[in-house]
Parts: sequence; C-alpha cells; structure tokens
Amino acid sequence: MTARIVPLAEVHARPRTVALGMFDGVHLGHREVIAGADTVLTFHPHPTTIIAPGRTPPQLTTVERRARLVGDVGVLELVLIPFDAHVAGQAPAEFVEEILVERLDVRGVRVGENFRFGHGATGTPELLAADGRFDTTIVPLRREGGETVSSTRVRELVARGEVAEAHELLVEPFVIGGTVEHGEKRGREIGFPTANLHPPDGHALPAHGVYACRATLADGSRRTAAVSIGIRPQFESALGVLVEAYLLDYEGDLYGQQLELEFLHRLRGEQRFDSVDELIAQIGRDVDDTRRLAPV
Repeated sequence: MTARIVPLAEVHARPRTVALGMFDGVHLGHREVIAGADTVLTFHPHPTTIIAPGRTPPQLTTVERRARLVGDVGVLELVLIPFDAHVAGQAPAEFVEEILVERLDVRGVRVGENFRFGHGATGTPELLAADGRFDTTIVPLRREGGETVSSTRVRELVARGEVAEAHELLVEPFVIGGTVEHGEKRGREIGFPTANLHPPDGHALPAHGVYACRATLADGSRRTAAVSIGIRPQFESALGVLVEAYLLDYEGDLYGQQLELEFLHRLRGEQRFDSVDELIAQIGRDVDDTRRLAPV
C-alpha cells in the first residue's frame, strides 16, 4: 500500500499520530520511528537547499518511493511541509503550535533521538516531550554492526558500490527510477541493447561499475537486468555518466517509459578493455552472473 502524498496546505486536521523526520531511504532506524504512526511528516525540498545551498546530500529516495515504503509499514499519509524561508525561520514553539497542533491536531508524536527542528535547529525531542497536548515517543538510534544506522551511512555504502550491504540497512534494495531515453545505441551494435535511464536530479548513484539488478517496467512486469553505471570508457561519448540497463530475455520498445532498477549485487568496477571483442566476452560473463544473482 502506498501512503497518500498530501501537501501541508491540503491536509485536514484529525486526531493522529505523526512521525517527524526526513526519512530518506526509510532504513531500519527510520522504520522504528515510524512504527505506530499513521502519518509521516517531512520537509520538502531538503532543508539544506534553503539553509546551506550546495550542501544538499544526494537523495536515496524520491518522494514517491518514500510514500510507497512508509505505506508498506502502515502509514496512511505522507505530509509534505514546503521548506522555505518562513519555515526555516520559525521558532520551535511556532512550529509546534501552527503545524502540529492547529494544522494537524496531533495526539501523538514519534521522533528519533537526534531529531532537530525550528530556527537554528534549536527544537529538540525533549521540547516536544514537555508539551502536554500530545504524547511524545523518543526512539533511540538503531545500531547495526557496531555503527549507527543513518541515511549518511547508507549513502556512503551506495557511493562505494556496496549495494548488498546498503540493502541490509534499507530492508528493500536501493532503487533508481527514471525515464528511458534515446542513447547512442552502442549496446545494440555489440548485441546487448540497453535502456538508458535518466535518474531524477540530485539522486544518489552507486559507484561506477556493473551490477546485477531487477527491473520493474511501467506495466508492472519484472525482468532480470545487468546494469552499467559510468562513462563507458570503451567508446568516446559526451553524454557524461550513464545508467544503462540490459534487460535479459526482453524484446520491446521502452523509450519514454518509466523504469525502476533494484540494485542487488556489484559484479565489477568499470574498466576499459584492449578490444571490443574482450568487452563483449566480459559482458557475456556479466549477464551469466546477473542471471544467477538476480532472478525474478
């Protein structure tokens, strides 16, 4: 089930329990905060776009995917607070009064122990807990492998290409979705036609290399996919970083359609071969490994 995405201006007041936070990735720690809430309240766009332009971290999930993930754990609504100069300048007490009490009529609030809000990030979980108009649950940080589970940690794993390890913290695989665009058709020339994906701006990308993935098409069908991310060093190109997916056992036209890729395993890093024949032979081995590691 997907949670309903509701802009703050359109939300209706009702007794509710809200989980407050960014929840990018909806990882294990996020899920403990969200548990028992019927509404997730988050900021959009990311606050750093206003308070620290240029320092916004790459996002692990789009708003649409976040709605699907929180919906899977029982959340009914994903309420988006438009983060602008007004919200950035709000005192914590104003935020509580105007948004939590008046706009949402909250009866319960759930936050992680490191949650901060309001002007200068001066609002704390303890401030929320001191307000007698609603019950506040402060959830301790989740630890796995001796480290805190955080979106930052997951981003670092993804950036290193450690997508299987990121999967363990995210519960669901790391996903990139986007529209299939026309490319230079190099894959078709060597016998492995690829769907070239344009991810959303600002989305996290795994390290350059080849990955065993599962692909979900616009019609809901799924295919095993060998996916390359990188600059394609074998061929000169001015296209920059490419996300190219070879869908196994698929024939059809995907141009202009939405495609979603689940990253399961990293097969190898990006490399340049001495000849195109060596490249073709390696892609054949990549396809065999992908078929074994990412069945649908």
